[in-house]
Amino acid sequence: MSASKQAVVCVFCGSRSGTSPAHLDAARALARQFHEHNVQLVYGGGTVGIMGELSRTLVALSGPKAVHGIIPRALVEVEEGYKTPSTGSANDAGNGEAGAGAAAPGAGAGKAPERLGGDTLEETEYGQVTVVPDMHTRKRLMAQKVLEGGPGSGFVALAGGFGTMEELMEVTTWNQLGIHKAGVVLLNINGYWDGVLQWVQSAVQQGFVSRENATILAEADRPEDVLRMLREYRISSDRMALDWGQE
Repeated sequence: MSASKQAVVCVFCGSRSGTSPAHLDAARALARQFHEHNVQLVYGGGTVGIMGELSRTLVALSGPKAVHGIIPRALVEVEEGYKTPSTGSANDAGNGEAGAGAAAPGAGAGKAPERLGGDTLEETEYGQVTVVPDMHTRKRLMAQKVLEGGPGSGFVALAGGFGTMEELMEVTTWNQLGIHKAGVVLLNINGYWDGVLQWVQSAVQQGFVSRENATILAEADRPEDVLRMLREYRISSDRMALDWGQE
């Protein structure tokens, strides 16, 4: 039965576009791969930068049900395009998602949100949006969606800042601890993740990470390789065999 379930891939990436167009190109190419292989995207709910490009591209190709954005309520106040009854547009951008108690762009206000780990609002050009109370709930719900997915589900990191790094390292640690066994892939465009990969090797050499657990983080150089690597992912033989009551 699990073989028929749709793969769900959570992508961590920046809310900025970066200085090289290669990062946005990679986001669009990855979205095309998701479309061609019927993969659902789960991401942090942003409407700008790499986040916005990835989600908008996939929605244009596969429709809004292919994308599930999960965003903390506090970020609704600063994310471009969110509209709230009390403040109107959060800024002058005028397009994007909707926040808790908010109206989606082009949608009528007053629609009661469905409760699903947060306030799930109507579909937009960025997909389905769930607004949650805080960052911890956001990360937990994104991981939950991945673990509920079919074969080939997992986590991917594109270029991003502190938040992307935090999310990446948390799911990597969870893999090491035996909380999940989903693949974790770095899409290394323009050598963006070279420093992290070098740090992993240094940690191995100096005895802080085992050689086996260094393989928890897989590296892809091209968007076309990401989904295959998730499907073929093999868990480390040195991950901890703890019973977390999940999986």
